[in-house]
Amino acid sequence: MKIRIKFSKQGAMKFVGHLDIMRYFQKAMRRAGIPIRYSEGFSPHQIMSFAAPLGVGLTSIGEYFDIEVTDSMSSEAMNDRLNQVMADEIQVLSCKKLPDSSKNAMSIVCRADYRLEFRDKYAPEDPEGFFEKLAGFYGQEAILITKKTKKSQREMDLKPLIYRLERQGNAIFMQVSTGSVDNIKPESVMEAFYESCQWEYPKFAFQIQRQEVYGLNSQGKPIPLEEFGEDIE
Repeated sequence: MKIRIKFSKQGAMKFVGHLDIMRYFQKAMRRAGIPIRYSEGFSPHQIMSFAAPLGVGLTSIGEYFDIEVTDSMSSEAMNDRLNQVMADEIQVLSCKKLPDSSKNAMSIVCRADYRLEFRDKYAPEDPEGFFEKLAGFYGQEAILITKKTKKSQREMDLKPLIYRLERQGNAIFMQVSTGSVDNIKPESVMEAFYESCQWEYPKFAFQIQRQEVYGLNSQGKPIPLEEFGEDIE
């Protein structure tokens, strides 16, 4: 049986990298007595696949990974068992059964929501002016940046990969392309905005939280990853 697990990552756990989070959940599965399936061969490992790695320093209320189990238990029981062995700053939010034909989360991820809040000393002196410039930035026909790799660099247009960019109170909300093909970091969007205003980009200006991750359903519509599954009674 395929299971999709949604979890949050807060507080000091934001400084724990992706590989260590994977190891953390592998140990949590054993402590919680979850009947997770193992691969076959000389070096069996838990069958576990994460949707989209979260950058170090970011918090989240919408992280996902898939597992396979050898025995069934209710969603509520699985939630409770896992949260009993979790650190306070990581909490399992839902456990959903997936159809047998479901692709793993990593292969269907297409976009993600982020909320960016100013750290105290970085808040703009003129919030209205700041957000007016941000709206003008997003209203451009093209947002060109130079993307560098280890071997080369190329110019790319961010605009088609930013699905929403708007003000929420004194915070910024954005929905951007995420996945193995076009993965856009919220920091890259803000760096391009500051550069367009001829301002120096302060790297630690924002506390960034990922709020949701989406995948494409069979009709090509993006929906939250947990909506691909259903609760186990």
